[in-house]
Amino acid sequence: MHNNTLSCSYYSRFHCNSEEDYIFSIMKSVVSISSSVRAVCQYSPNYFMTCSRGLIRHSNSSGRILKSDVSFKARMAQPCVKSTLGCFHNTREMGAVAQQLNNLPFAEEKDYELRVHPEKHLLPKTAGQPSIDTQLGTSASPTKLGHIKVEPLSVKSLFEVEVLPELLTRLKEAPSNEKTEGLATLLGVCVEFGVDYQSSIVSRLKEEWRTHLSKTDIGVIHLCHLGEVAYNLEGKRSEIVEQVLDSVSISIDALTQNETARVYSFLALLEDPHHCQDLMSRLHRHTEKLIHRLQAINISDIFHSLVALQQRQAIALIVKLSRRASRVFRSFQDEELIKVLGALMHFGQHDEDFITAMEKHLPVKIVDADPELTSVVMEFCLQMKCRSEPIFEAVAESFICNSEKYTTPQIARQIIAMGRLSYLPQCSSQMFKKLESVLSSRFSQFQPRALIEVLHSCIHLERFPLNFVSKVFSPYFLQRLQAQGEPLDKHALGQLTQLNLSISLECNYYRGARLPYHLHVKKFSSMDHSFESPVESYLYNQVKGPLNKLLEGKTYYSTRVFTQPGYTIDVEICLDEDGFVLPLSQWDHTHRRIALCLDAQDRFCSNTHHLLGKEATKRRHLCRMGYEVVQIPYFEFEKLRTQQERVQYLHKKIFPTIFTFYR
Repeated sequence: MHNNTLSCSYYSRFHCNSEEDYIFSIMKSVVSISSSVRAVCQYSPNYFMTCSRGLIRHSNSSGRILKSDVSFKARMAQPCVKSTLGCFHNTREMGAVAQQLNNLPFAEEKDYELRVHPEKHLLPKTAGQPSIDTQLGTSASPTKLGHIKVEPLSVKSLFEVEVLPELLTRLKEAPSNEKTEGLATLLGVCVEFGVDYQSSIVSRLKEEWRTHLSKTDIGVIHLCHLGEVAYNLEGKRSEIVEQVLDSVSISIDALTQNETARVYSFLALLEDPHHCQDLMSRLHRHTEKLIHRLQAINISDIFHSLVALQQRQAIALIVKLSRRASRVFRSFQDEELIKVLGALMHFGQHDEDFITAMEKHLPVKIVDADPELTSVVMEFCLQMKCRSEPIFEAVAESFICNSEKYTTPQIARQIIAMGRLSYLPQCSSQMFKKLESVLSSRFSQFQPRALIEVLHSCIHLERFPLNFVSKVFSPYFLQRLQAQGEPLDKHALGQLTQLNLSISLECNYYRGARLPYHLHVKKFSSMDHSFESPVESYLYNQVKGPLNKLLEGKTYYSTRVFTQPGYTIDVEICLDEDGFVLPLSQWDHTHRRIALCLDAQDRFCSNTHHLLGKEATKRRHLCRMGYEVVQIPYFEFEKLRTQQERVQYLHKKIFPTIFTFYR
């Protein structure tokens, strides 16, 4: 086998009689790279795209170069470095191959810069080479050295007429595997060059493929590669795509873990799961059987594809993938883990073992992790209501050391998660000093709504950003908030209202700007339960009977009471000066107010008995408003089995200093 060298070397460039001949020689050099078909199919598209991408993308419908400047850089070397075809998992990556070639380690490399102008063409300048005029046999003046006038050329037509047919001819006698890779690569090059899928050359390619598929046992990975480029060329109704799907369906029960992940990626590209629902169901069942063989990269790819395919019904597979992910957690690369966490958030599923694996491996990993991974981890914890001390401590320490690496959205996601899950790290003093520094230096970089989210989350941790509250309450900021193209929604106004309320109740010394009264929301209750969770009917019905017996009737308490600041109280009881419970008719003589908070599971973090940030803030505010807050958590009340036990429990909670209660 010959060495993989370019036949059109640096010196052959100067033996071309015209610019058209020169470009044509570059095209023809693609065919002469080596006698190896694999090398032809690897280097031809890559080198050709590198040299021609600028010309094609700046051409008009007739394929001629426009009058705009087009520049590109091609690297040519004596010893060519061999690469594999594995990088062509998707034809969208083919454009990146040219740039990757620029980064390959060549023993000798020369840079050529080619600029195409409507009136001049700049030839490469290399030290130690004879002048262009000498090489071309011309006597141009020094001021015009290296410039010749050329006519536009249709590179696309030259590719279709000259280069592609010769490559296709060479592939006919190639071994089966090389022919498979080569045909798929050539089809991908047709996509890159925008060749009409009804043209004769593409028809010839497709005919070769039909013949090849019928005579050869092709691997699933190569089939999927072919299917992808055919889809990009002709769309989902391509005959080749249908043929690939049929071939994959036949061999689906024998797929390896890598092939299984590859099939998922191919199906995700089609974006039509209903078109191949039977194939999808069989693939899910086969994947469940392979679950213990899947590696980290397989799990990541499959999860990513399941999201694209909207396979919410595949709960069994998703749970098993999550469990498998927990066992290979330490093998995940940052990008792979981001995909896994994104998929679990999308499907709303997670496994306790997965959380355990996160807590075990992430604290060490976060310090040097991709900033996006750190933010996605916090976003995942927030969505799953997972209050993880080891993870949050590591994130806080990483923020202190690496805050300059984070973008403003990434910073916002980290602070918001800590606030809403009511976690105050041990290094909170340093963390909030760093946050204050970041807000001061990058205040204008934060999106208005993200900034409100950050400041609102701080009050859940009893940290009051007074230096910035006056800025968000200023008319300028409120106008900037409204200038984003949509009116202020209730959520943003609710956050501003609660921020204003927190400053009023907990920072009496603040004398700065306040939120205008006409922007206050009247009630914090909302459909998305952003500020308070409504009382759960099941827990209320459990408490109602024992409470009626304790207070001797329903007339001594009220439920779902709205307060003037906007909070809703689950159960309110009023006492007179002597500590006796007042009936509703005598509430005008109230001396003390008791707010019973019937806290169901949705008011707590999923893995601990810590209240969510919004619930902790609500209780603080109720206390500041003069209420005596009594918490009735579900995990205490559900342990009580008899009516008498529940009555005694409520009596001790509501009247802790009175041993007996009679009215």
